[in-house]
Amino acid sequence: MSWIYLIIAGIVEVVWATAMKMSEGFSILSYSVATIVGMIISFCGLILATKNLQLCIAYPVWTGIGAVGSIIVGVVLFHDQFSPITWLFIVLLVISIIGIKLTTGH
Repeated sequence: MSWIYLIIAGIVEVVWATAMKMSEGFSILSYSVATIVGMIISFCGLILATKNLQLCIAYPVWTGIGAVGSIIVGVVLFHDQFSPITWLFIVLLVISIIGIKLTTGH
């Protein structure tokens, strides 16, 4: 169950980061509220996950899911562009997240 909390928390991290971008510096109330609520939910998910997972495992996975998800949102919604070498490192990040999951005893 801890991994489910962690994955949900990582996904919600992408949601609040996207809402923060769309809030235009916290000048749009609805996106500002979504950012704060998303942060709270995401942190609560991380807290629940660390009840049974080591922090040294949970935190990098949480931030990694948020990072990769934010990259995908940036490319799809905001038309961000990256060089091929940057894409290589993004793929390595995904491999690292999967590797952490596969090599832990949980």
